[in-house]
Amino acid sequence: MSKPLSEAPMVSLDTQTLITYQARELLAKQAQECGPVLRWTVPVGQLAGREAVFLIGPEANRFVLHTHREYLSHDNGWTPYIGNVMGKGLLNMDPPEHTQHRKLWNPAFTNAYMENYLPLIQQVLARYTTPWLERGEIDLYDETRTITFNIATSTLANLAGGAQTDHVQELFFTILGVANPDPRGYEERLVKAMQARAELNDILLNLISERRNSPTKETQSILGMIVHARDEEGHSLSDEQILGHLNILLLAGHETTAVLSALVIYLLATLPEQRQRVMDELNALLGDSTGPISVAATRQMKVLDNFIKEAARLHTPIFTVPRQVMREVEFAGYTLPKGTIVHLALAASHFLPNVFDKPEVFDPDRFTAPREEDKRTPYGFAPFGAGSRLCIGINFATIEIKLFVAHVLRSYNLEALSDQPPAQIGLIGTSIPMGIPMRVTASHPSTQIASAV
Repeated sequence: MSKPLSEAPMVSLDTQTLITYQARELLAKQAQECGPVLRWTVPVGQLAGREAVFLIGPEANRFVLHTHREYLSHDNGWTPYIGNVMGKGLLNMDPPEHTQHRKLWNPAFTNAYMENYLPLIQQVLARYTTPWLERGEIDLYDETRTITFNIATSTLANLAGGAQTDHVQELFFTILGVANPDPRGYEERLVKAMQARAELNDILLNLISERRNSPTKETQSILGMIVHARDEEGHSLSDEQILGHLNILLLAGHETTAVLSALVIYLLATLPEQRQRVMDELNALLGDSTGPISVAATRQMKVLDNFIKEAARLHTPIFTVPRQVMREVEFAGYTLPKGTIVHLALAASHFLPNVFDKPEVFDPDRFTAPREEDKRTPYGFAPFGAGSRLCIGINFATIEIKLFVAHVLRSYNLEALSDQPPAQIGLIGTSIPMGIPMRVTASHPSTQIASAV
């Protein structure tokens, strides 16, 4: 017989622990000892003070992301945290609206269109990394945020960089400030975010109008495709609907990619043996070519692919996924009443020793045959979701990170300026508030090429 949720164990985490990566190990340990359902109290935002539950582990992932997804609302889960500031997009839509809209967006993220985006991605990489040598030192996290945001705006709306893109980025980062888990200054951040959103909306609506009125169908930007997209009945999305999607896609299309890109490059800089393995693969695939890298070439980067997977497992960019129960449902012997706030703890799930051998160890080979730890436990590895709500941009993000890594490794040597790992915080998405200071020097192509021989 199902037990009431009030009988589930209560996890005691102070705010500082809850919003740092310390919570990952603590929640994983609690789940091993007490089960996959843990009650806690939301510390920040509109839901501050409300009781919620963490769901942890492969079966929780399966439950939330697949078998019982219709019981759990994305809108009521995400919107209380991101507010109405970002509008409505794929992230915080529920079926049937989500199903209809995703069908319209899917073609823009297929492999067939990735080749169209590669020149834009590689132009942005070259433009923003060229000053690194002259500067000598960079904040890698700050740089990756700027680069991934510019890649997102280039591919989403075909913005060509410059003052307008810089201003759009400034406005967008102001909006993101409202999601800062620190409760201090929340009201002030909210006011600034709403002002920034009003200005950003005007800019984006003008872009939508320009693309919609274009005499030819543009295929080099996602926005150029979506304004002309039609469903089975010939209906298109309105300007307001596209605006909401753009806001959400700019959020999802750069912030998590920025975090993961920065950590992948940092880890390669601090793990010389792993870096050499990746360099050997890149040199074998690309030789001394300085030309554009194709989608086909990125598909062959298996060593780098496993490295990125392991970085995503150990440093999951989405710490927890919020949902709200829409109708009473049972999980792991407990009744989850309607209205229950649920956080699917992805980062903690990736730290369970019954799913991953020695989960605290960075080991990309866990994804190679015959081990393949990501496959032996269904739903055990889910850094970008799973099922019908798998991140629409996962393919795009993976190729983008590979291009980023290949460009940096073949052009620069990076050295960490601190012996302390980057501090990460975040209740939902993670950020790196203290940055990642790095020293930059020129690479030595002849040495790299010789190492592959």
